[in-house]
Amino acid sequence: MAEIADNGGGGHEKGGKKRPKKGSTRIDMTPMVDLGFLLLTFFVMTTTFSKPKVMSLVYPPKMDVPPTDLPKVNNGITFLLTKDKIFYYTGEFYGPGNKDGKPVTQLQETTFGPQGVRTLLAKLNSYVISNKKGLDSKFQAKSIDEKKYKDILNKLQTDKEALKVLIKTDDKATCENFVNLVDELEIAQVGVVAPVDLTVAELDLMKAKK
Repeated sequence: MAEIADNGGGGHEKGGKKRPKKGSTRIDMTPMVDLGFLLLTFFVMTTTFSKPKVMSLVYPPKMDVPPTDLPKVNNGITFLLTKDKIFYYTGEFYGPGNKDGKPVTQLQETTFGPQGVRTLLAKLNSYVISNKKGLDSKFQAKSIDEKKYKDILNKLQTDKEALKVLIKTDDKATCENFVNLVDELEIAQVGVVAPVDLTVAELDLMKAKK
């Protein structure tokens, strides 16, 4: 609130003119401070803070002695990341002179373009993506709650028909490419992702491909 302080008037001396009284304005800012705190409290209580979006990754345990017989890879794809390049192969890896007599694994190259990783993952993980559409419809219709929705989706992503992804990098791979690949896996609803070490045979194959 504002108030005017009266300083008195002059001009009462003999022979002088009578001058009007002078006043000085003083503004009380106390109500403004209260209003500021009320607005601050309102915005703090009503603001919705953005939640960080993270993707869980499965890290295999470290072993002192690498196993000689690797587990079978069912419906899996392996990405090999190096500087500015992304290679991949599906299924199991077979190096030159493997004991099973299988043809040597051939690496394929892809990109982060429109017809690259996203299209590839959408095709390979169509089982989860197609089933998720029906699940989303049920959730939007409120026929299932959020907890049940997440439980069913998690079961879909870990089912044997769902795509499993291994990510391997060499010493020249960039962090940006790794993060971009993880983002694409999240978009494609891939539930099983495991960063693992690159083998010597895979590294040699990458060098030959480059």
